[in-house]
Amino acid sequence: MNKLFRRGLLMLSLFASLSLPAQELTYYQRLVRQLSSAKFQGRGYARDGVRKCSRFLIKEFQRAGVDEVSYQPFTLDINTFPGHMDVAIDGHKLQAGRDFTVREYNPATHGTFQLYHIDTLHYDFQRIRADLLRPENHGVFIVCDFWFPYNHRKDFAWIQKADSSHIGGMVYTWNEPLKFYKAYGERVADLPTIWTLASVMPENAKTLSADIDQQFYKDYETDNVIAKVTGERHDSCLIFTAHYDHLGNLGRKVFYAGANDNASGTASLITLARHYAQSAQRPKFDIYFIAFSGEDAYLRGSRWYVDHPIMPLARVKYLFNIDMIGDNNPQLHCEPSDAGAWALPVLEQLNRKGGYFQSLKRAKLEEKSDHYPFAVRGVPCIFFENEEGDAFPFYHTPQDNMQTIRFDSYEPLFHLITDFVNTL
Repeated sequence: MNKLFRRGLLMLSLFASLSLPAQELTYYQRLVRQLSSAKFQGRGYARDGVRKCSRFLIKEFQRAGVDEVSYQPFTLDINTFPGHMDVAIDGHKLQAGRDFTVREYNPATHGTFQLYHIDTLHYDFQRIRADLLRPENHGVFIVCDFWFPYNHRKDFAWIQKADSSHIGGMVYTWNEPLKFYKAYGERVADLPTIWTLASVMPENAKTLSADIDQQFYKDYETDNVIAKVTGERHDSCLIFTAHYDHLGNLGRKVFYAGANDNASGTASLITLARHYAQSAQRPKFDIYFIAFSGEDAYLRGSRWYVDHPIMPLARVKYLFNIDMIGDNNPQLHCEPSDAGAWALPVLEQLNRKGGYFQSLKRAKLEEKSDHYPFAVRGVPCIFFENEEGDAFPFYHTPQDNMQTIRFDSYEPLFHLITDFVNTL
């Protein structure tokens, strides 16, 4: 019995008694499909996909019936790759996004360069240093396994100084699938850094040819989209958050659809907003639904919000951050803040009663999603993510799309969240 089939049976057994109306799940899936479509080009910055997406979200929140919709503009600096994105090894052309990618701070790179392979089995830094200083090695691209520099940090700190080592760039090899690992891109580096699959980089490869265009945007204006459902009380509020931005383009032909990361969470904001907006009874507290931009650019949107909140942070009763829930792991990843840890036993009790997930796995608070800026300000909050399922390996790759996303965790999480809100 294969892994996928076993997961499917387990999820079916867990969720057999759970069922939103069929049209609700269909609506959610349609939203994910739209958000991850080519129309928004990976919800990035090079082709204004993130701006087009914010306008789409405003309309969807309005259709959902919320009481108010607004947007909160802010600016960020971001490096993008809107044009040529071509790399070849010894004349063999590689496929962008699958065979190779670039670091987020990569400069424009054009030309053909000699390759210098680091001998990791017989590593001798002094010999390598002498080699790199030879005139015939001026401008080479150094090739090594991605993890090797971590064990030789001091050596590679010298190697990566272009003014002392005279190198042209770095090539790190990686195993499949190849990820656009980070997207911060708030600067442009001096040296190009290219990642390739180990399988496309022969040990005796001689040259790398690159035609990579890059465009840096200074003070690019984007915005957080904020919807509100008015409750019976206004002295406190609940907040649901998810980031709608993603990695955007890798050249003209490749974009990162981000179906799981994070069309899945963004779509849940809209369905939750519709649930509370169209309920026969008003929620007990005001509820805000915030779709953040800039999460994949070092949490810029949520960091901006906590510095400019529309409701005092001290009045936030609880915040739920939903990110990457498009998967099928029967164990739900939960990351509460210190101030929000009290909610976990309540959630665990509700989960056992409802039979939603096999278990709730508590994780250490990390600076990796939009709950973190709130957590360090003392806001009670929790981060939900369904990780380590069959869709998880594809996040931050072009394969994070409607073919690899899984919808198993959406309904149980919806029930778990709404059950918890009912207890407040």
